Amino acid sequence: MRITLLGTGSADGWPNPFCDCRSCASERAAGRSRRPSAALVDDVVLIDCGPTTPHGTGADLRAVEHLLVTHGHPDHLQPAVLLARSWVAGRRPLHVWGPAEAMALCRDWVGPDAPVVLHVVVPGDELMLASDAGAYSARVLPAAHDHGNGDALAEEAVLYVVTAPDGHRLLYATDTGPLPAPTVTAVGGRVDAVLLDETFGDVADHGHGHLDLRTLPTVLEALRTGGAIDAATTVVATHLSHHNPPVPELRGRLAALDVDLRDDLDVIDTAFVGGRAPRHQLVLGGARSGKSMYAEQRAARFGQVTYVATGGTRDGDPEWAERVALHRERRPAHWATVETIDVPAVLTAANPGSCVLVDCLTLWLTAVLDQVDGWGRAAAGHRTQVRSDVAARTDALLTALATCRAEVVMVSNEVGLGIVSDAASGRLFADELGRLNARVADACDDVTLLVVGRAVSLEEGDR
Repeated sequence: MRITLLGTGSADGWPNPFCDCRSCASERAAGRSRRPSAALVDDVVLIDCGPTTPHGTGADLRAVEHLLVTHGHPDHLQPAVLLARSWVAGRRPLHVWGPAEAMALCRDWVGPDAPVVLHVVVPGDELMLASDAGAYSARVLPAAHDHGNGDALAEEAVLYVVTAPDGHRLLYATDTGPLPAPTVTAVGGRVDAVLLDETFGDVADHGHGHLDLRTLPTVLEALRTGGAIDAATTVVATHLSHHNPPVPELRGRLAALDVDLRDDLDVIDTAFVGGRAPRHQLVLGGARSGKSMYAEQRAARFGQVTYVATGGTRDGDPEWAERVALHRERRPAHWATVETIDVPAVLTAANPGSCVLVDCLTLWLTAVLDQVDGWGRAAAGHRTQVRSDVAARTDALLTALATCRAEVVMVSNEVGLGIVSDAASGRLFADELGRLNARVADACDDVTLLVVGRAVSLEEGDR
């Protein structure tokens, strides 16, 4: 199943074209613009179709045979597209599925001979979506989208679970508040991907027709407890608005919940082992910044975790022994701990769907410099050769990372923000660690900086 995100924004998009708030200004400066939410499954099943979906995305909709409509609000349904579809000769019938009020909005746009078939759905329906690409199906679930203002289009909103011929499943859950227990049960087991409403960010007084950063964790926990999602499920926030904080901050806060922030036209491919491509993350921070605890929280989402301790043991150093003991006490008993600096070997042997936590690259680099006699050779004037040796070890690490089938979380120190050391060895170490961190960051999907216990996501363009 390939899911193309034709839009990840709310009704007014993000940025709102009339707004000069901090969030909108940040998105404009980054050159991003999110259209109203819509998704395309395998080019065959289109979910929601607002005014920007057929024209603003440049999407190829020629193979679409089924349109699933969640409700009739104009950011989710532009019925005029049905007229445009009918003007193209030789196309197979387009089947449009949606609640009664939404289908009523479509009828004036469908001529008597148009190759468009309207189907009214209600929660509980099981839809058979036949296509040239194979047999798809969809289960209709009730949304919690009632604003209490008599809006029939909102009150009849539905969600969909779409199953592709390969058996992979998508829960499309935009425009909904906290999910009632029967809705979670009706999902019917694990899904491979979820597109989940997160409209209002830190705004909590919006009513109950949408989710925000306060209610999102509750819904995620309900889906996990109900068996709908697990650590291998790709969960993506959608229907985003400028009520959220700017993207760099929002990305870090969502990552802590194991929720992805994707851009319009990104593609989610569930063909990877475990339902998602493994994502690799670098977690940076200063001493006592909370970076290790953050990395451990990320790894705790997985049932199988290999903890790679690169520090080794230090006889006669009670302070070091205390540090090691504290780390061990925090780790779950079922995690496997490997004390080694041969990180490439661990990455190569890791099982698909598991997680490898490397803590940390700072100590790994220290051991590498010891092994290549970096300190003595640099002091003797052979610093270029030392740099070459470290680069070769880094090459091996990154090669293993690129082919690793597990999710990898690596921890490293950010030491380049302080006073330049007056010792040659200190300057050597800071330089080599900076180069190492930069190369690893380029190879990772996510980079997070911990500052006084706060996680800040570093966008690629900000590096």
